[in-house]
Amino acid sequence: MIFRFRDLGSNCLAFALVLALGSAHALTVQEVNSVTVGEGDARVEALQALATKPSDHTFIFLQALADDEVKRIGNKTVILKEGVALDPTNGQTLNLQSNALATAEDVLINNRMRGEIDNALSALKLLSADSSVRREAAKTLQGQVSEAQIPLIDKAMEHETVADIRERLALLRAAALLGSDDAAKRVAAAELLGSSSQAATQTLLSERLQVETEPAVKQALFKSLRLVKDRLAWGDRLGAIFSGISLGSILLLVALGLAITYGLMGVINMAHGELMMIGAYATYVVQGLFQKYLPAQFEWYLLASVPIAFLAAALVGAALERSVIRFLYGRPLETLLATWGISLMLMQGVRSIFGAQNVGVENPSWMSGGVQLMGNLSLPYNRLIIVAFSISVLLAVALLIGKTRLGLFVRAVTQNRPIASCMGVNTARIDTYAFALGSGIAGLAGCALSQVGNVGPDLGQSYIVDAFMVVVLGGVGQLAGTVVAALGLGVLNKFLEGITGAVLAKIAVLLFIIIFIQKRPQGIFAMKGRSAEA
Repeated sequence: MIFRFRDLGSNCLAFALVLALGSAHALTVQEVNSVTVGEGDARVEALQALATKPSDHTFIFLQALADDEVKRIGNKTVILKEGVALDPTNGQTLNLQSNALATAEDVLINNRMRGEIDNALSALKLLSADSSVRREAAKTLQGQVSEAQIPLIDKAMEHETVADIRERLALLRAAALLGSDDAAKRVAAAELLGSSSQAATQTLLSERLQVETEPAVKQALFKSLRLVKDRLAWGDRLGAIFSGISLGSILLLVALGLAITYGLMGVINMAHGELMMIGAYATYVVQGLFQKYLPAQFEWYLLASVPIAFLAAALVGAALERSVIRFLYGRPLETLLATWGISLMLMQGVRSIFGAQNVGVENPSWMSGGVQLMGNLSLPYNRLIIVAFSISVLLAVALLIGKTRLGLFVRAVTQNRPIASCMGVNTARIDTYAFALGSGIAGLAGCALSQVGNVGPDLGQSYIVDAFMVVVLGGVGQLAGTVVAALGLGVLNKFLEGITGAVLAKIAVLLFIIIFIQKRPQGIFAMKGRSAEA
């Protein structure tokens, strides 16, 4: 029986090399032994040389080394896989007795050697047929290439058709030339690296600057290092802004429901966070149902979760308003205490049904990954989708409150309940509808939050205080103020985190809000015109 290298596992198939680039290197016994036997420096040197000779044989031998499947039996080096000994030079099965296999010894691989193996594998993956593998390999090799790998990089560049990968390869080539004996080549390499936006390039230039003695090269290195640092600084700033917008969009989703229940209705609902939690657990339940009954359609479970999360939270909110809240209008302290007790009951109910441990909600594949704008700036798809989702919910709420009959009734009851009742508005029903709407929006917030973290009984407690601060800061009953406050607090919090740390940033934001409310109690946007108290 003969084992071909394509039979060595799907992990090898994933990195099939483009051998059409040239004649494949024939791996020799001497090369195999030089990598597995001898002193550390000699083995590393042999491994680095082998990494410049692409072939299926070379790749799978190195992959076997990384997987600890290369053994020594007597004076032979073999790949021992699933109890079968294979010749690493050609993949053929070796007819060895079982007692010989029992004497197989591990090849010594220390941390330095393992790092060199990973580096060599990444270099060979530059010739993969899969563009995503080539892109990841180029990213991994940044700052770890040597001049000996330039022929391999040139071969990869010769046939590379993807623009961003080709650009990465050019930077890799420049990084390799920094170690050249020719000062002119080092200057050219330093100048080319000035266009990089990779953190590894900054480290590479800094290290080279410390050992460089040629004035012209040092000047080029210093100039490029400054350019790379400036570019990375901008990446950090833009990353902080995006993180702030992402946090702000989540706060906006959470606060939108409160803007209705508290801002429009005047109800201090301490159970608002638990209504979010119900939306998140509704998403978890829908995920489980799709996994069990519709596995082929699992990628679309999140779309089905959105209306279900809204309805689940809205129904609980309506039941809460009909059974408790309607008896407490105009009594804020009693409302606060009652809803706080209800929040504890809801958390305990969830613990009894789903357990006290967090549950995981998976991202659909279309929400995985992200957009790489700069070397240190990546925008995850799940965050981008949540930002778009928040904007969609905001527009829907604004249209509902401002343009529909229900919104007109809600505004009428908010401004003057007795007159609205005299005009034929069923105020009790409008109260229920409005509270259910605010609760349903909280459920949508929980659905969105399930995509960026674990779902647990304490989910709502992490956001309820921030949500109240957003509503108060923006101006009670003002949707525009809620938007500005949510995004402003999100961006401010993320910028302060980078300076003071997460805890001090929270304290600083809280102090800012206290001072602001002292100076402007009505919030950012004050209610226009006259309001009649019920």
